[in-house]
Amino acid sequence: MNNPKIWLSSPHMSGKEFEYVKEAFDTNWIAPLGPHVDGFEKDLCDFTRSKNAAALSAGTAAIHLALIILGVKAGDEVICQSFTFSASANPIVYQGASPIFIDSEKDTWNMCPIHLRNAIEDRIAKGKKPKAIIPVHLYGMPAKMDEIMAIANEFDIPVIEDAAEGLGAHIDGKACGTFGHLGVLSFNGNKIITTSGGGALISENEDYIKHARFLATQARDNAPHYQHSQIGYNYRMSNVCAAIGRGQMTVLQDRVNQRRLSFELYSQHLANIPGITFLNEPAGYYSNRWLTTILVDPSKTNGLTREDIRLALEKENIESRPLWKPMHMQPIFENFPFYGDGTAEKLFEQGLCLPSGSNLAENELLEVVKIIKSLL
Repeated sequence: MNNPKIWLSSPHMSGKEFEYVKEAFDTNWIAPLGPHVDGFEKDLCDFTRSKNAAALSAGTAAIHLALIILGVKAGDEVICQSFTFSASANPIVYQGASPIFIDSEKDTWNMCPIHLRNAIEDRIAKGKKPKAIIPVHLYGMPAKMDEIMAIANEFDIPVIEDAAEGLGAHIDGKACGTFGHLGVLSFNGNKIITTSGGGALISENEDYIKHARFLATQARDNAPHYQHSQIGYNYRMSNVCAAIGRGQMTVLQDRVNQRRLSFELYSQHLANIPGITFLNEPAGYYSNRWLTTILVDPSKTNGLTREDIRLALEKENIESRPLWKPMHMQPIFENFPFYGDGTAEKLFEQGLCLPSGSNLAENELLEVVKIIKSLL
C-alpha cells in the first residue's frame, strides 16, 4: 500500500493565514485574546449576519456555555438530536442534566419535528419540561429549522443550534446557526475552515454573548485583583488561533464551492448505480457539503455493504468512515430516553462518508469513484 494518502477532510490553508499569524508575533500578541480575536468575531458576524459572536476554544465549549447561559442545571432534561457526534450531547452531562434523544427524518437526516413534538409532550406529561433543544446541521445539511423553531416557540423552550458542521450552509439565505437563540460553530482541523482547534458561539442576544465571554475567561470579576463570584472556564480562543481563522475566512465561500463541486462529481458518477443514493437538498436549502455521504443498500448491490466499500478504500490508503453512530446506541448514553422509529439506526448501518476535502484534486476523487465502481 504505497499510494499517497487520500484524507477524508484535511485542513486547507489559503496562504494568507501566515500574514495574520506573523502580525501576532510581531506585535507580541501571543496570548489569549487580542486584536485578531476581535477581528475574527467580526468576520464571523459579517458572514453569518449574526449580531454577536464569541470566539472560543472548541465547539464543545460553545455548547457547554450555551447550556450554562440558559440555566441548565443538575436534574434538568435537554432534548438533543441522536444522529450526531458525541460533542453535541456530552456538555448536557457536564451540567448533570439528562439528554433526551430524538430520531432523524429522511429529508435532511436531522432532528425530526414529529418526534420532537412527541418527546416534549411526553416529558411535560411526566413532569419534566425540557430546558433546551439541540438540533444539528449534519454534514452541512440544514435541519428543518422553521418547523423546529415553531415547536420550540410553542412550548417556550430555547434552542441551541449546533452548526458545527454547517458553516456556510443556509435556508433561503438565512445562515445556519442564526435560527436558534444561540448558535454553535466549530473550527476543528477537519471542518470547512479551521483555526487548528476552536469554535464560536453566536447570537442576536448581546447579553448571552457577553455572559459567554465572561464565563470563558475564568469568570473573573471586575476588580484590580483576581476575584471570582462564580465558576468560570478557560474557553477563550487565543489570538494566534484567531489569526489563522482570519486567513481562513478570506476563502470560506471558495471552500464551500469546492466541496459542493466534489459532491456533484461523486453524484454524477455514482448516483445512477442501483443501491447507491445521495442526500439531496430540499427546496430552498443550501448545504455546504462538508462531507459527501452515500447510502449503500445491500439488497440492491448484490450484497455489497458500506463496510465492504470502506475496507476496499482503506486498502488503497483512502480514508472514509461510517456515518455517525446515533447517541442512543452509544454505551454511555443507551439508558437515556429516545423518541424515534429507527431512521438514524438505518442511516448508520448503510451510510458512508467519502473523501471530501476542498484540497482534493479531481483525479483523487475519480480514484474513489473507480474503486467503488470496481466493487459493483
